[in-house]
Amino acid sequence: MDKSRHIQHNNFLNKFLSRRNFLYLTGAAGISLATGCAVNPVTGRQELMLMSESQEINIDRQNSPHQISADYGVVRDTNLNNYVSHVGQTVARKSHRPDMPYSFHTLNAPYVNSYAFPGGTIGITRGILLDLDSEAELAALIGHEAGHVASRHTSQRMSRGLLASVVLAGVSASAGSNLGDLVSGLGGIGAGALLAGYSRNQEREADSLGLEYMARADYNPEGFVGLMNMLNEMSGKNENSMAVLFSTHPMSSERYKTALRDVETRYQAQKKTKPIFRERFMDNTANLRRIAPTIKALQDGDKAMAQKEPQKAREQYQRAVRATPNDYAANLKMAKCNMVLENHQEANRFALKAKEVYPQEPQAIHISGMTYLQLKKFDQALQEFNTYEKTLPGNPNTVFFQGFSLEGSGRREPAAQKYYDYLQMVSQGDYAQHAHTRLQEWGYI
Repeated sequence: MDKSRHIQHNNFLNKFLSRRNFLYLTGAAGISLATGCAVNPVTGRQELMLMSESQEINIDRQNSPHQISADYGVVRDTNLNNYVSHVGQTVARKSHRPDMPYSFHTLNAPYVNSYAFPGGTIGITRGILLDLDSEAELAALIGHEAGHVASRHTSQRMSRGLLASVVLAGVSASAGSNLGDLVSGLGGIGAGALLAGYSRNQEREADSLGLEYMARADYNPEGFVGLMNMLNEMSGKNENSMAVLFSTHPMSSERYKTALRDVETRYQAQKKTKPIFRERFMDNTANLRRIAPTIKALQDGDKAMAQKEPQKAREQYQRAVRATPNDYAANLKMAKCNMVLENHQEANRFALKAKEVYPQEPQAIHISGMTYLQLKKFDQALQEFNTYEKTLPGNPNTVFFQGFSLEGSGRREPAAQKYYDYLQMVSQGDYAQHAHTRLQEWGYI
């Protein structure tokens, strides 16, 4: 690479690794929107649906792995995963769509959140699990998310134009994003758009169904009241760790009062006879509750990052790492925070530590690649992005960073091919501009 090109490349490297406002890029723009009518499995009424059931499942399979990785992957506590999955399958079998390929994932993310993809993939974070008090409350939470799947709420949003315009415009909002996620360049690929906020009517319907499903599964409906009470109290606190949950699941005191009324009227008999299973819940979440201080420190760090105070965030993340040295999310958040602070060697060290403690989870591979870019070790960066693409394909950002790594190491022709491939998927934003400029300068356009 000649000297002037080397200077331009380094200038762009410094620009996109220090900026605080990365555009989130979507890979969902290619979704086929086939218009047609379908019977709503809950109401029995004909509705305009832009997605068939097979499309719901396919879109789920394409996007949910990226969101699960963005949420720091599935926890490595096999007992906890199996327990949550067992409760989930018990409740889902009582839904209006029991044959959907439901899967339940307990996620390493410390923030308070749960979500459902349209094909039945349901994620529950460590943060929200710590705030539950019984298995009945967990069943209520899962019932609510299964209600969104059963009612086909994602398809409804697409059909009404609330999501289709987002997908087709190529804009996505990633759940749980903060300053560290932006600087890390991980980006979003449409998963956030699929998890965009539900309407209040959809939330009411999911509440009603969640209560119905957990009661059908022979749980005490008081668990649903407990869940609604917890969410109602949380909604007034305006905590950063809960922001994503309430942006996608709008809460109101009316929802809590409705739950109280329904339990006292429709489910009064079950309230007196069915179990809560508090002790069983406590037994199965014991390991998680032992590291509650670690989760709290991560939440405080995320709050500082959201307030653009990375030095304060680093102190909180350090507390988490000291308390639980092999916590995957804690090490990755330390890596991202150090990227923001331009502590390049430290960022790389924590990214490699995260890879070591959870080698099957791909986000650490991507973050490691980004830290190698900061250190201008382009061959190592390329190796990481190649590995990431094999492990979790489908993120356009990976293609760009492969090209950028190749450019940095002076390999113009393969870099041009990657930039061309990237522009076939994404046409706007800083990365697209850089790719287009290089292809022009190199005579390919």
